[in-house]
Amino acid sequence: MRIGILDLLGPPARRPVDIGYQLLITKQYASITPQSISVWCRRQGHETFYATYYGLGQPHRLLPADLDVVFISCYTQVSHLAYALAKIYRRAGIRTVIGGPHAKAFPVDCLRFFDLVVGECDPELVTDILSGQFDPGSIISSDQPFDDVPTVEERMPEIRASAFFWGRKPLILSAVPMLASMGCPYRCDFCIDWSSTYRPLPADRLAADLRYLARHLPGRLIVFHDPNFAVKFDQVFETLEAQPPDHRPPYIIESSLTVLRGDRPRRLKETNCAMVAPGVESWTDYSNKAGVGREAGVAKVDHVAAHFAQLAENVPYLQANFIFGLDTDRGDEPIELTKRFMDRAPFAFPTINIPVPFGGTPLHDKLTADDRILGAMPFSFYYAPYLVTTIKNYDPITYYEKLTELYAHAASPEMLRKRLRTTSHRAIGYVHRARTASFRTDIGSFRRILGMLRSDRKFLAFHEGRSNSLPEYYRRTGERMLGRYAELLSPADRTPDLSPADTRRHHLTIEQR
Repeated sequence: MRIGILDLLGPPARRPVDIGYQLLITKQYASITPQSISVWCRRQGHETFYATYYGLGQPHRLLPADLDVVFISCYTQVSHLAYALAKIYRRAGIRTVIGGPHAKAFPVDCLRFFDLVVGECDPELVTDILSGQFDPGSIISSDQPFDDVPTVEERMPEIRASAFFWGRKPLILSAVPMLASMGCPYRCDFCIDWSSTYRPLPADRLAADLRYLARHLPGRLIVFHDPNFAVKFDQVFETLEAQPPDHRPPYIIESSLTVLRGDRPRRLKETNCAMVAPGVESWTDYSNKAGVGREAGVAKVDHVAAHFAQLAENVPYLQANFIFGLDTDRGDEPIELTKRFMDRAPFAFPTINIPVPFGGTPLHDKLTADDRILGAMPFSFYYAPYLVTTIKNYDPITYYEKLTELYAHAASPEMLRKRLRTTSHRAIGYVHRARTASFRTDIGSFRRILGMLRSDRKFLAFHEGRSNSLPEYYRRTGERMLGRYAELLSPADRTPDLSPADTRRHHLTIEQR
């Protein structure tokens, strides 16, 4: 059979300034599961065609037109592009399958456009899909996420296609996606991995991949896609440390501060860790991830800032992840505490996320029960700078005012000077400047939305949850996001179906063999 695998990494570029970012950065976001599916199909003797779309060109031209089956993976932000492509493929008589984060979060909506919607996936499930075991209109899933992660060597055709320039030469930032574990032991209510089981993958597979990279792609950056890297710290780091020092590639991880305690920051340095992105999330909640016990408020800020300082002595680049607008946030305190952290740890670049109610999470269930999700808001806006819920303790105007205040502090000239003084790495200095400029662009977006909230009563009524009529601003912006594909989706197509999967009718679970 002729099998297509398309990984949608971002929406079509709309501004010239987007092109460089998407070519250098977005291009490197390729997911491991689509690459694995390509390998599994190739192992079975099928002719496979794998491609990633990172915002440049025409995605429907990345794969041949005469496929038997096409697998598409996407995030919720680009799901409308996936839906438009599904219409094109179905008209050509190609069986369409969607997987990835969006399919897992909103399977019922996906079923309006795709023949099959996949939750978890493994090689056996892919075999059954290709042999026609499931009727169109099915939501299917393997019993648990796959353990058979193909080696880097097996995935090299996909890695070249996704990360290299024209599939031939690596770019400066070309990265190799890898996994050392699956799942996460924490139960953060906003995360799609909240109910997953943490499982380390075989150490010998990790060791084999590291040896292959040392021989064939020396010094190439690794990005570990683990939701929480090295929960079994000693087990993972014994494998990393077994590599000769001059054969240890730089790598990027997401991990919790609880994992990175004691002498572990030193071991990050010794194994050539280039970046760590711990999730702090909130100064009043999720303290189990920060390793601060029952501390909250100023005490938690100072404790976390001191921990980041220890990490900064060993890791060149740090990112601190926050969420503003949780139900525990109220008044000026979360803003002032986050600003205090920025001042005490300027070397840690902050990301300040807006709560997004992804389906299948406790946060989504709670906000649905409280009727706080803006049901008419298209999935294209399920990311910053857009607000798709009502915030418990802030009206929309106040929320965007506070969010603008946070970003303005993070992007101020004085904060940039502090960041630059804390690093001797020229490349990291460029990253700080670029991300600061991006924050200033975000501030402009916040202010535009804030201006509409203040001047347009219908726009404000929508964001207060008093109206289900989608503002014209979002309709026009959504069409610009889709570009030439906008004509394929009607207004009804763009209105999400947020209902949970009907397990009696649709959901088929394939027991693991």
